[in-house]
Amino acid sequence: MRVLVCISNVPDTTTKIRFNAEATKFDDTGVQWVINPWDELALTRAVELKEDASSPVNEVVIVSVGLAVVEPTLRKGLAIGADKAVRIDLEPNDAYQTAVQLAEYIKNEEFGFIVCGIESGDYNDASVGGMLAEILDYTSVSSVSFVSFEGDKPIFQRDVADGKEQVEVTGTAVLIVQKGFARVPKIPNMRGIMTARSKPLEVIEASSCEPLVEFVSYKMPPQKGGVKMLNSAQELIDCLVNEAKII
Repeated sequence: MRVLVCISNVPDTTTKIRFNAEATKFDDTGVQWVINPWDELALTRAVELKEDASSPVNEVVIVSVGLAVVEPTLRKGLAIGADKAVRIDLEPNDAYQTAVQLAEYIKNEEFGFIVCGIESGDYNDASVGGMLAEILDYTSVSSVSFVSFEGDKPIFQRDVADGKEQVEVTGTAVLIVQKGFARVPKIPNMRGIMTARSKPLEVIEASSCEPLVEFVSYKMPPQKGGVKMLNSAQELIDCLVNEAKII
């Protein structure tokens, strides 16, 4: 069984965010790019399934929509344990454009299931997975926390309000996963880093698709106020009553 993991290339969480002078474009000068944390957990679990002798998963493919800057991130995914990487050569402008490009690639391939992190760490749209399933007319399963198998048939476990729910899907499903799908991200070892250099990284041409969203400008969040030191419980109460006005 082949499994596909969709990878997003995002700035490291310690990155200091800057924009150009007109605040119309993100300034990526000096930015350290990483695998989106939710996608990294998805990839970790997919690799664990491949390494489990009792699992029918025998190949893990990763795919990303982006320009050449994405390739080091894909190489890290190969070092973690993916067998093949695919880069769709386009800088996407919104979630819809990303989902369409992924769908155009997937419809010509065969996968047991497809895994997407719930959202990317840059725009936090939480949209691509659902859009992808809708475009492909595949079943979408959200909040997936575990995958097991009955023979070659995958069983997906979801976290719901009052416990756990097991879901069986006919055909290919798009899994939307959060933290918990894997406990901790897998760290590439030296062997993985060396073998990643010889693993295939295919670059394919993007299909024609216009974005639905236009970003006009960006605005930084307001700076947090300073810290006020209080010397007594009474001062705290006075602040909560007179300044914060919450009691």
